[in-house]
Amino acid sequence: MEFRDRYDVVVVGAGPGGSVTARFAALNGARTLLLEKRQDIGSPVRCGEGLSKAHLHEAGIKVDKRWLANEVEGAHIISPSGYRLTISEKHAGNEVGMVIERDIFDKVQAFEAAKAGAEIMVKATVTDVIKENGDVIGVRVDHFGERFNVKAGCVVAADGFESQVGRWAGLNTRLKGGDIMSGLQYRLTGVEVDPAYCEFYLGNSVAPGGYLWYFPKSEDTVNVGIGVMAKRVKEKADAKTYLDRFIEKDPRVRKGKPLDWVAGGVSTSPPLERTVAPGIMLVGDAARQIDPITGGGIANACRSGRIAGEVLGEAAQAGDFSLSQLMKYEKGWRALMENRLYRNWLAKEKLAKLSDETLDKLIDSLADAGVEKLSVLAILHAVQKKYPELVKDFQELL
Repeated sequence: MEFRDRYDVVVVGAGPGGSVTARFAALNGARTLLLEKRQDIGSPVRCGEGLSKAHLHEAGIKVDKRWLANEVEGAHIISPSGYRLTISEKHAGNEVGMVIERDIFDKVQAFEAAKAGAEIMVKATVTDVIKENGDVIGVRVDHFGERFNVKAGCVVAADGFESQVGRWAGLNTRLKGGDIMSGLQYRLTGVEVDPAYCEFYLGNSVAPGGYLWYFPKSEDTVNVGIGVMAKRVKEKADAKTYLDRFIEKDPRVRKGKPLDWVAGGVSTSPPLERTVAPGIMLVGDAARQIDPITGGGIANACRSGRIAGEVLGEAAQAGDFSLSQLMKYEKGWRALMENRLYRNWLAKEKLAKLSDETLDKLIDSLADAGVEKLSVLAILHAVQKKYPELVKDFQELL
């Protein structure tokens, strides 16, 4: 088979996970190619654009005014009947702290990868992986109608939760209906929201199996979005019905003018059983490293991307892309986040079944207890004190 070029690392997908992987692979000596199927990295935006500052340093990312839209002090968690829990940005989880311009964020990460020495090719669609004796050894690429093959020591699938590359490589990436959220978001301007706080609204009457969010980009512009469990709605348009109904009832945003809107799906599944096989590695959403409770994946993709890049750089330096070498990535990212992801998936499964009345009690008990940290354990321990009957189904998480 003829190859047009050969690289140590070929990364498929220039989202945050892909770009951070490419950056650290290149920094650590790997000849790296980053492929993006779209002509414009970062577009279209399919994201609520909320991000915590807490984990960015782990990925070697500094806050940049180019992509920072707004810094927030914390978040309000609001029950169906209006009970409110307020938590600080420090303890609010992976999606609170900053509201960003996601398209610019992605471009900056790709720029950092290029600066580190990675080559970048846009409008480059990977149409299949190439195997030899069952091992992945490269990819087939379609670039402006030109079709060619690229050989790689390792192919990194960073192509989102729909990851075709992982599936082509033979990894099990199947999703259950209960682990897919349908999302829709408007960016509205001409509104009157508190720019210091994100807001999360819970309840099956609000967002079946999910939640509705306000991420303020300024005092007069906000991202208003919804995520609903795919199997809990009858039609794809149901998410829009719920969102529009909620907006119409809120005078702060009712007269807001839409600047854009985005729709898409997100996985809220447990992590994959395997994210590495001979010649292939999955990063970010493709590896199901999304937080199952919030649906947020930027921070985790960046964190796992750095681990992947450093492992691949080491592999390139040693000339060793064996499975045992690549498994260092598998062990590294799991040690960093797997327990939390799996616990949050279990909690998501339970929470999705709670009635609005129970959610009212839940938020009431948390507000009364003065919970500071938004974690599954902190929530359950606080609820156990006031409404012990609510946590009987969560005993395995305590």
